[in-house]
Amino acid sequence: MNIHETQDRETCYALRHQVFVQEQGYSAEGEIDELDPVSIHLLAEQDGTPIGTARVFIKEDTAKIGRVCVLRSGRGTGLGARLIQAAVQVARQNKMARVVLGAQAHAVGFYEKLGFRAFAEPYLDEGEPHQMMEKNL
Repeated sequence: MNIHETQDRETCYALRHQVFVQEQGYSAEGEIDELDPVSIHLLAEQDGTPIGTARVFIKEDTAKIGRVCVLRSGRGTGLGARLIQAAVQVARQNKMARVVLGAQAHAVGFYEKLGFRAFAEPYLDEGEPHQMMEKNL
């Protein structure tokens, strides 16, 4: 398994489209947004095949992790946790004070195990309950 920063956003977009649009039913129109061109993209590969991605948007003293996804074949392998750890490492390398993310409600426990804590009120994103979470660095 290899996780690295990439300039190949098209591959990241394709992974996100498969997971978020095709599997989870989110709209394709909102999947690529204004943060993509100015974010750091991570790509996870298994034997050279793209299997997961995440992005990190840096602003002031905060890094925002987003668009984290793993193909079905890579779920349950620890890859999601490794992607989040890699994104947190990007934040540390950029000397951020904290990392935030918007977690799907069913994934809150996953992020808590990685040291994140919930803050703010839950919210809906395309009808799906989400929770803002943070980790101080």
